[in-house]
Amino acid sequence: MSIAILEEGTVAPAILAQDQDGNVVSLEEYRGRKVILYFYPKDDTPGCTKEACAFRDNFPNFNKLGVDILGVSIDNESKHKKFAEKFSLPFRLVADPDRLIVEAYGVWGQKKFMGREYMGTSRVTYLINEQGVIEKVWPKVNPALHAEELLDYLQQKTS
Repeated sequence: MSIAILEEGTVAPAILAQDQDGNVVSLEEYRGRKVILYFYPKDDTPGCTKEACAFRDNFPNFNKLGVDILGVSIDNESKHKKFAEKFSLPFRLVADPDRLIVEAYGVWGQKKFMGREYMGTSRVTYLINEQGVIEKVWPKVNPALHAEELLDYLQQKTS
């Protein structure tokens, strides 16, 4: 199964899952605000940690722009909690161990690393607008630079 990322202009699929604290997360609760929905392969790995920490470090800037951040991986709530606490992540991490969200957003599929093929989550980010529609998609993400890239995009849209 190859990855079939959703296109800009598509209504964002509903999300109903738990975050790192066991609280229910619904995309509907963010209606009226922009949401960065970023998908990452695994908690506490080098690339995923770089990406999460870059979002953490830029969190006040996203907040000023009225943008919420949700990170999604197939890890469970307890792994998310350890990851969030270890790196003081101020945003919600959505647990998707049943792969319902990653499949709905088209980010679950065949990957290749060092010649080995396996199924996994691709590093993809969606910006969802206030009406719940996908405004922008970043299908290939550099974990260290991505938060800045998103900020630049959002600041250009508001200026």
